[in-house]
Amino acid sequence: MKYEGRRKSNNVEDRRGMSVGKVGGGIGGIGLIIVVLFTLLSGGGIGDVISNVGNSTQQTAPQSERPYISSEEEDELMEFVSVVLADTEDVWSRIFKDNGLTYEEPTLVIFSDSVQSACGVAGASVGPFYCPGDHKLYIDLSFYKELKDRFKAPGDFAMAYVVAHEVGHHVQTLLGTSQKVHALRNKVSEAEYNAATVKLELQADYYAGVWAHHQKNAGYLDVGDLDEALTAANAIGDDTLQMQARGYVVPESFTHGTSEQRQRWFKNGYKTGTIQGGDTFNAKAL
Repeated sequence: MKYEGRRKSNNVEDRRGMSVGKVGGGIGGIGLIIVVLFTLLSGGGIGDVISNVGNSTQQTAPQSERPYISSEEEDELMEFVSVVLADTEDVWSRIFKDNGLTYEEPTLVIFSDSVQSACGVAGASVGPFYCPGDHKLYIDLSFYKELKDRFKAPGDFAMAYVVAHEVGHHVQTLLGTSQKVHALRNKVSEAEYNAATVKLELQADYYAGVWAHHQKNAGYLDVGDLDEALTAANAIGDDTLQMQARGYVVPESFTHGTSEQRQRWFKNGYKTGTIQGGDTFNAKAL
């Protein structure tokens, strides 16, 4: 993706080098990994992970700052995600205006190791996430390396897809979609709630595709960018992750959609470029 010399968003908060201190009993290391894996394999989403990690800490001290020295690669990534965020601001502001709405820009928080959000304390192992409580996206730039090494999804546009997906959750929050889904918790069965969260995640993938559509029309995409995004979508499908983790899949525990579904809805958004085509909740088939 072409990003050098382009506008960077002003809504980026750099918290690298700021650590979240813990007071009293807490978890860390292997304990944190167990909590994350147990929650995800039990069908939980990112909100559940953050909640469980936060509940495992009796008391959290304010974030403290320590010297942080970034690498040249990190500096380039920081510039890149800032440009991606700026592009999402332009695209979604225009789409909202065309639909008689006003787009409220989210903030992107860049952190290292761990971070305090309105949704609780989260570590880098949780991965990128969006917190509806403060309208902020949270990303540890080390996730770029994880995409490349662990998920076998290299390339800058794989990272762009991740950012655009989290912005998609912000769009859902502004439109009230996320609130309707989260309100179903404890009102329907676990399987029914999981099915609703799958539709929410696939819609966020669709919105990421909508953004990519406008990037293509603006001439910002390089050859191979679309393939990078689709490779990332494929790598983080529920079926793929569960097969890697335990050798079999449990469809009723899916919370994000299969690899094929995630790719398909991203491509749907990429093809149409409109917000209207992303109604996963009333789609005849996902």
